[in-house]
Amino acid sequence: MGVLIQRNIRNPQQRLEEAYNRQQLEDAFYRLLEEQSSCISLIQLTAASRVDVQQAKQYLEQQVEQLGAVPEVDLDGDTFYRFPKLRRRPSIDKSV
Repeated sequence: MGVLIQRNIRNPQQRLEEAYNRQQLEDAFYRLLEEQSSCISLIQLTAASRVDVQQAKQYLEQQVEQLGAVPEVDLDGDTFYRFPKLRRRPSIDKSV
């Protein structure tokens, strides 16, 4: 039983790396949402975040589920996920 518990405990270096990778994924995800008109593929997210493909896949699947993205397949057979569009609030012009 002690062995099982020991495997679940991560050292500070692993926790730091996981936090860094998570931040990389989040930054890349939201940047791609804006740049790609809310349409993202796994390979795009992996390349933009520069993290392991399994981590990118897990993150993308979580976002698909939480945000209600719709899978689409292009003419080349590549799968993309269409997320709800980001809509920015109109800025208030204070000079009027």
